[in-house]
Amino acid sequence: MLPTTTGVLVVGAGPTGLTAAISLVSRGHEVTVVDNQAAGDNTSRAAVVHSLTLEALEPHGVAERLAALGVHAPRFTIRDRDRVLVPVPFDNLPTAYPYTLMISQAMTERVLLERLIKLGGTVHRPYTLTTLDHDDTGVAATFSNGSQTRAAYVVGADGMHSTVREQAGIGFGGETYAESFTLADVRLSGGAPHDEVILYFSPAGMVVVAPLPDGIHRIVATVDEAPQMPDADFLQHLLDTRGPQATRAQVRDVIWGSRFRVHHRVADTYRQGRILLAGDAAHVHSPAGGQGMNTGITDAVALGTILDRVLRGGSAQQLDDYGAARRPIALQVVKLADRLTRLATVRRAMRPLRNAVLGTLGRIPPFRRRLARRLSGLVYR
Repeated sequence: MLPTTTGVLVVGAGPTGLTAAISLVSRGHEVTVVDNQAAGDNTSRAAVVHSLTLEALEPHGVAERLAALGVHAPRFTIRDRDRVLVPVPFDNLPTAYPYTLMISQAMTERVLLERLIKLGGTVHRPYTLTTLDHDDTGVAATFSNGSQTRAAYVVGADGMHSTVREQAGIGFGGETYAESFTLADVRLSGGAPHDEVILYFSPAGMVVVAPLPDGIHRIVATVDEAPQMPDADFLQHLLDTRGPQATRAQVRDVIWGSRFRVHHRVADTYRQGRILLAGDAAHVHSPAGGQGMNTGITDAVALGTILDRVLRGGSAQQLDDYGAARRPIALQVVKLADRLTRLATVRRAMRPLRNAVLGTLGRIPPFRRRLARRLSGLVYR
C-alpha cells in the first residue's frame, strides 16, 4: 500500500527512476517509487553503460557490481565490412573504467533494485499515474486504482510517453526518423569478437554487432520496415550483406527481438514547480552511440544531489540549476546521436563518399580521442 505522504515520489522504476531513488534514500530521505508494470523489465533493450555513468554510480555502491557482471569492451570501431574506418579506443581514457560495459538493461535494473532494497527502499507495483495536482506546498498524485499520495516533490522518470510530463504541461518538441530499426539478441559463431563493439557502415546499410555476457551478441540495424519479431533468416541476411566478409558471422539462435522507430525530442523545461523530469521523460533520441540510458542515469544522480540540498532546507530555486545543467547536455547528446544516425542512413549513392571521409578522419588521432571522450561521456564531467 502506498503511503499517504512522502518526501519524494518517483514515477517509473527503470534505471533512471531507481538511480534517483537510490541517490535520495542513501542520504536519508523518504522516497516512494511507483511503476505501472507488474514486474521489472526482462528484456535487454539498452545494453551499454559508459565510463562517466559508472563514475556517477560508484559513490552509490553500484558500479563495482555492474562492472563484475558485464563484458568490458575497450574498443569501438566503425567499419566498411572488414575495413576499419574509425577505431575508437577507450583503454587510455582518464578513468577507472576505460571501456564500454556491455550488460543487459534487465541486469542493470536488477542490480539497481537490489541496491535500493538493501538501503531500505522498495518499488510499488503496479500503480498507473492518472493525475497530478500541484501547488506551492506539494503535489497530490492519483492512480488508476484510486490510490492517492501527496509528495513534497515528484520526479518523472516514466519514459517517452511520460504522464508526469503531460500532467505538468511541459512540451516535448522534436521529430521522428523515417527509418525503422530492428533489434535482436542472438548467439553467433564466426566473425564476431567478444570484446569490441562494431558499427558496420556498408553500401547495403548499417548494422551494429556488440557483445553481451554469456556469449550473446546484440544486433541493431536500420531497415525500411522492420519485422515485429526478426527471425534468424532475416538477421542472417543483414549480417551477410552488411557485416564481416572474411569470416562469416552466423546466427545460431535468436533469443529475443523487437522493432522500434526513433524519435529525437527534448523537453522544453526540466522543472514545473515541484515536478521534475529525468531520463526518457526529458529527452529521447537515436540509440546510436548508446547514450540514452546513460544520460538518464547521470540525470538522476545530478537531480538527487540537488534535491538533497533542497530537502535539507536549501532554496527551491536550486532546482532550476538541475535543468540549466542537464538540458544542454541532452541537446548535445541528441545532436551526436542524430549525426551518427544520419551517417548510418544516408542514401545508397552517398555511402562510398561517406566511408571515404570517415576513413580519412579515422587516421587522425585527435579525432579518435575526441570521439572516445564524447561517447564515454567524460566530456560532460
